[in-house]
Amino acid sequence: MGGRGPAPKDPTKRRRRNAAEPETVLTPDDELRGPELPEGVLGVDEDSGQVVEWHPRTVAWWDSWRSSPQAQTFVATDWDFLIHTALMHHTMWAKGRWEFASEVRLRAAKFGATPEDRARLKLEGRRASPSPSGARTAPRERNRHRLSSRSTDRIGDRCRALLCAPPVTTVTAPSGGLRSHGWSTSSCTALATFRACR
Repeated sequence: MGGRGPAPKDPTKRRRRNAAEPETVLTPDDELRGPELPEGVLGVDEDSGQVVEWHPRTVAWWDSWRSSPQAQTFVATDWDFLIHTALMHHTMWAKGRWEFASEVRLRAAKFGATPEDRARLKLEGRRASPSPSGARTAPRERNRHRLSSRSTDRIGDRCRALLCAPPVTTVTAPSGGLRSHGWSTSSCTALATFRACR
């Protein structure tokens, strides 16, 4: 995949030497921000009749966003957007629907998921002061227990099954539906696919 446009010109060769835009400096504080993942939105398992739980990888992904330095700048609409992304992330892991990976990556990039994304958004992360050697943060400890060896074995089984699976047909959302509310065409397709495979 190519980068975003041509490489920037050497600043010493520019005719106009405008001041660079200031960077936003974020310092991690390990505080959990934002809401918990909503309960009961994934439906009911037809076989067992129980409410479907979030996939452990999605819970870990969500908690990492909640404790990230970027979360200090999030407003309510940002959290709503991330909850919609969490639905796709859950579908990707729980159902082996890897076509959602590109949309999840694009959506996470808007919030500075990778060092490249943070550089593009002009976010600079500073390291927090070192904590005592025995101290651990609550989300990481909680996630370690959620990702047991049994769940990682299931992930491996799903990955192996995906390699042998037939191609998947997607269902697109009707025009004027979610797109009229600002959703992209790919987001509408992803949500419709999520609903079709449940």
